[in-house]
Amino acid sequence: MTVRQTARRHGAKHATQFDKAAAQGPLQQTMATPMGVALPKAHAERDGDKVESMKKGFYTIMAAQFFSSLADNALLIAAIALLTELHSPQWMTPLLKLFFVLSYVILAAFVGAFADSMPKGRVMLITNAIKIVGCAIMMFGLHPLLAYGIVGFGAAAYSPAKYGILTELLPPEKLVMANGWIEGLTVGSIILGTVVGGALISVHISQILLRFDIPYFDTGINTPAEAAMVVIMLFYLIAAIFNVFIPDTGARYPQQEKNPIKLIAEFGDCFVALWRDKLGQISLAVTTLFWGVGATLQFIVLKWAEKSLGLNLSQGALLQAVVAVGVAVGAIMAAARIPLRKSLSVLPFGVAMGATVMLMAFYTKDAMPQIMVDVLGLHMPLYMAIAYVFLMIVGAMSGYFVVPMNALLQHRGHVLLSAGHSIAVQNFNENVSVLLMLCLYALLIKLNVPIGLVIVALGLFICITMALVMKLHKYNVRTFNSLAMIGEDKHH
Repeated sequence: MTVRQTARRHGAKHATQFDKAAAQGPLQQTMATPMGVALPKAHAERDGDKVESMKKGFYTIMAAQFFSSLADNALLIAAIALLTELHSPQWMTPLLKLFFVLSYVILAAFVGAFADSMPKGRVMLITNAIKIVGCAIMMFGLHPLLAYGIVGFGAAAYSPAKYGILTELLPPEKLVMANGWIEGLTVGSIILGTVVGGALISVHISQILLRFDIPYFDTGINTPAEAAMVVIMLFYLIAAIFNVFIPDTGARYPQQEKNPIKLIAEFGDCFVALWRDKLGQISLAVTTLFWGVGATLQFIVLKWAEKSLGLNLSQGALLQAVVAVGVAVGAIMAAARIPLRKSLSVLPFGVAMGATVMLMAFYTKDAMPQIMVDVLGLHMPLYMAIAYVFLMIVGAMSGYFVVPMNALLQHRGHVLLSAGHSIAVQNFNENVSVLLMLCLYALLIKLNVPIGLVIVALGLFICITMALVMKLHKYNVRTFNSLAMIGEDKHH
């Protein structure tokens, strides 16, 4: 059902009146409790049970996203451990993420239409089941790269539904807060997933898991990585249960094209439309850079922890979690402080993040006195305490500048395209960046380039790219008054 059809059904004189009514009605109230938004009492009373149902629905969406993302990140650590057990070369480790995101690129023209072809909750359930299959066949012998690629196949189709449902629920001015909440929760799942993955492959926990046995049945689970995957599958199953209870938002789109050639052509039109838009091109450039850098930094932190701090994989995974804590803090700060109309004011934080990342190259455990300190009740070496603070700052800068950009991009995509198609274009760009940067990183590792030099090159790349994006933004404001487009209604 289109917006105008829905408007006629509800007796609104114009579709735009219906848009405003919806933005101020039960859809906005869905976000009331988690976002701390005060709602008019009379309005809440008028919508009654529907408001409560939508509020519960939003909590259900968050829970499903949390457990699915937690499992994805725990599985990455388990897959790295499995590669180690198989004595795979070190350059193969970053290829895990490459195989994961490959589906985002290959399927970009199709997943948007798939996400818009049925209620988003049903899409999330189907794609979560694909993730379970990928985890299971990795556990039973398929090479980790191929199996994690299947999990990525599910994630690629999951993403347009996960983010598209926000634009179905919320008016533009609430998207930064919504993204702050969702990103904060997602980052929480990354933190916990990384910690859980590291814990599951640790000697103590893996020995406990491997002691479990089923009488008269050989499970074939004999290594720490395989035992970890059993637990990870349970998280995927929990996410699937929540998927079942995600309500239908009522959003309907025109009949989706099924011809692959036409789908690719339609995707090309959407791709061009978003890059030509004077706001879309800025936010898309920033998020594309962020996700490429973020995926590479995930592996750089592990390598840096090994070379500069003398940590093993399980301990290095904790440092990834610390970065994620910082991202969550930055995301929450952005949600509280940055309205959509001021979203582009955070661009300088991208340059600052690049400069900060470069400092990693010059920090080692030998640079600090070998003394112990107490931090929040934890007894640790001074060099580790400083590393934790440093990585948290890097993460906070990342979260603070990417959440408003993500919200602005979702807004422009919703205005110009449909929810599923706009997220599919976003995913395509971001994951092409991930593929290119991970391939480059894997090549540098294969060539034995020192990790310090890799970090400096990454930091310089971030600084230069963000400076160019800021220059383009100033040109768009001066020439096209691009800031005036923020908050526009959807194009019909």
